[in-house]
Amino acid sequence: MKYFNTMTLGTSTVLVAAGAILRYAVSFQGKGYDLRTIGAILMIAGVVGAIASFVIIASSKNDVAVDGVAKTTVVKTERVQ
Repeated sequence: MKYFNTMTLGTSTVLVAAGAILRYAVSFQGKGYDLRTIGAILMIAGVVGAIASFVIIASSKNDVAVDGVAKTTVVKTERVQ
């Protein structure tokens, strides 16, 4: 699960970076498509992916598996007299 979260954040970062390059640094005009619009779409997709990744990381913080074994918290209560 940890590997998946890292890859999601990495992919989101790449999408935002590629979108910013297309949006602000490329001046090529194509026929039938606009690179500035494609760049904006990539940046939005990257931000949405990053937010989703943070939500996944926050919700799975307690369910981290180590060597294929899920960690669990055991709480034992004893009455003190």
